[in-house]
Amino acid sequence: MSLIKSISGIRGTIGGRPADNLTPIDAVLFAAAYGRFISEKNPNTPIQVVIGRDARLSGDMLNRLVTATLQGMGIHVIDCGLSTTPTVEMMVSHFEAHGGIILTASHNPKQWNALKLLNENGEFLSAEDGEKILKIIEKQDFEFAEVNDLGSYKAFYDAITLHIDKILALDIINISAIQNANFKVAIDAVNSTGGISIPPLLDRLNVKYEKLYCEPTGHFPHNPEPLKENLTEISELIKNGDFDLGIAVDPDVDRLAIISENGEMFGEEYTLVAVADYVLSKTKSDTVSNLSSSRALRDVTEKHGQNYYPAAVGEVNVVTKMKEKNAKIGGEGNGGIIFPELHAGRDAILGVALFLSHLAEKNMKTSELRATYPSYFMSKNKIQLTPEVSVDELLKKVEKHYASEDVNTIDGVKIDFEKEWVHLRKSNTEPIIRIYTESYSQKRADELAQEMIKNVRNLI
Repeated sequence: MSLIKSISGIRGTIGGRPADNLTPIDAVLFAAAYGRFISEKNPNTPIQVVIGRDARLSGDMLNRLVTATLQGMGIHVIDCGLSTTPTVEMMVSHFEAHGGIILTASHNPKQWNALKLLNENGEFLSAEDGEKILKIIEKQDFEFAEVNDLGSYKAFYDAITLHIDKILALDIINISAIQNANFKVAIDAVNSTGGISIPPLLDRLNVKYEKLYCEPTGHFPHNPEPLKENLTEISELIKNGDFDLGIAVDPDVDRLAIISENGEMFGEEYTLVAVADYVLSKTKSDTVSNLSSSRALRDVTEKHGQNYYPAAVGEVNVVTKMKEKNAKIGGEGNGGIIFPELHAGRDAILGVALFLSHLAEKNMKTSELRATYPSYFMSKNKIQLTPEVSVDELLKKVEKHYASEDVNTIDGVKIDFEKEWVHLRKSNTEPIIRIYTESYSQKRADELAQEMIKNVRNLI
């Protein structure tokens, strides 16, 4: 497996040879490059960086490597220890730090880890800043601090508690309604830091719960991406028990999946739809999601008399568009909720509080709430190409072929038809085109994907 370097950080599997996998040497090089970037951005200033990690087996090792490297650059480190991605993002702002690093490979299996990099606002770096770091790594032009100028280390293990405090201080969270609803939920935290963040939130909200894989051991009991095929155990638990809903999160707790009281998936795309419905019922606002997210968000937004805007795929792109439109709610259709009043990043802990507020006020079963939203169905496919095929040229041909339709090219090519859509994106790491389709039935979404694959092959 090749080490993947991108504008948002470095990702790879643990072990192996440097530059081929994520080894200690690669972690040190990347941390040093980030340290130099932050220091150059803030000259003649004592630099402070927040760090935190999910429960991956390699997390402690990487934490010590990265922390020591930053100290060696003369940077002062605040270590949140076992934490969540949204928590670390919030702590950057809380401590008025100059940046942050999250050690997590998100929904990837346990052999993976990554360094995800934040700016002074606790947001992922822009493409421009990410390119600067990649150039620093390429040159390996580092300068470390002399002994009297080494950075300090401070542990701050109350970050999750502070995060929950800030969530419950939001006026939009209906604490009394949730407390009076007597909810009972099941939780699958995939043995990572959702197990030390979701239960404390529910305790504060008087929600009873049964825990499934909530010990932060890093031994993921199943594929950690919170998709239907990976959540069979919690679904069965709910079917055979007396629960109002189920909550599943990924290892770094920025994606939220809901399971209805009947054991059926609420739908990863519909976490954002339901939460946006709740937020828009309280305040007027436009909404934003990425181009590969469900049309249902647009429908709900227009129901409230507001405007929906698409963004290129990637959290940083969604956040940028939300700022441009002053959107108070947005996110990604993979269960990622962004509510800027708290912070501009995906946050499953906040998502739980918002969803429970909505469900408590509606006073209906989770499946009944789901039935109030339009049903769309997605199909996700890819076309394998030979290396000599120019993906960019091929996508231009697709754009031209469908010029009579509603076409968006801010991120690949998205074609909006009257009742369905197709989104084609090229991969940055392999010669493939990813094809996402959405339609009014699963059968039709699958058919649409095959039609598009056939058309694309004819254009090659």
